[in-house]
Amino acid sequence: MAKRADSVVGIDLGKHVLKAVALRRKNDARFVLTNFASRPVPEEFVSPEDLARELKELLRDLGGSAKACAFAVSDPGTILRIIEQPDTPVHLLRTALRLNGLAVLNQECKEFVLDVAPVVNGGSTIDKPAGGGSNVAVQSGVATQTKYLVGGMLRSQIKQIVAAAAKSRLSADLLQLAPVCSFNAFEFAYPEVFASEPFLLLDMGHLQSTVLIGSRGELVLVRSIDYGGKALMQALTAEDALDADAAWLMIQQGDEGMTEICRNSLARLGMEVRNSIGFFEGQREEGINRIFVSGGLARAETVLQTLSDELGLACEIWDPLETCELALPAAKRQSLPNEFVSLNVACGAAFEYLKQ
Repeated sequence: MAKRADSVVGIDLGKHVLKAVALRRKNDARFVLTNFASRPVPEEFVSPEDLARELKELLRDLGGSAKACAFAVSDPGTILRIIEQPDTPVHLLRTALRLNGLAVLNQECKEFVLDVAPVVNGGSTIDKPAGGGSNVAVQSGVATQTKYLVGGMLRSQIKQIVAAAAKSRLSADLLQLAPVCSFNAFEFAYPEVFASEPFLLLDMGHLQSTVLIGSRGELVLVRSIDYGGKALMQALTAEDALDADAAWLMIQQGDEGMTEICRNSLARLGMEVRNSIGFFEGQREEGINRIFVSGGLARAETVLQTLSDELGLACEIWDPLETCELALPAAKRQSLPNEFVSLNVACGAAFEYLKQ
């Protein structure tokens, strides 16, 4: 295999905004952020040419060309699930998923490209989608069961991304699912929390939110919730009766009427997160003490406070660049405090490339 480059662009293909970070390796354990960019986009791209055009503009905003690129996909149509199976070599389980995904996942998978990796305890559980690592065996009756993480993406979507990358003169070196990237970014940014205690990551996207619960290096629960920034904005604007920018400004300023609407809308998300916590605590007999939040909605203190009140737990934003050095242009350095909260997925994609 060709030697990996010492710098990479991580791109989060979101459903409302494309995000990108440019990272350079300083040494084996230290990375440097050299630039970042974001660009609003439509929820769907009709053709690879449309996506390629937006990627070119994103790279232009990033300030140069990319020799290596790691993509992450945020899409409700992807599959990400933890399953238990008899201890099986990864290559055989991959084949079983490809040939009979319906039996393993209880979902028709013929149109998906699937991959699988063992869930590893005491380290990054999913940082090598191609397999490897020690397995976590769970005694169940007589047979020994092993936990595996299964990820899948529509074949048509992969073809579109690869074609768009080629038209943009990018090398799609890695293609990952957004929740995996977020989990890996948290491991890199907060290694002590990741390795020593239970934690919940709530990533609030445009169309959906993702809950990831880990404990001492192990991914225990992953689920998607059909609620995101689009649903909240529809509530705040009364289905576009009010200008979206004006509504968001009112939320940031703590307008009482908007705060009440926000609270009512976020109650559904809060209930689903609370159910996830209850399931985890019932299974593991250990508690979640705080919640780490990411995504564009987390920029508003009203949103964080409402979730904290709803869940009875501290909800705090986390910085995926916590352990990175900064070598940014002056303008970007000034805007980073308002942007890092939504760069977790792009950072996770880039970290994974540089680690391998």
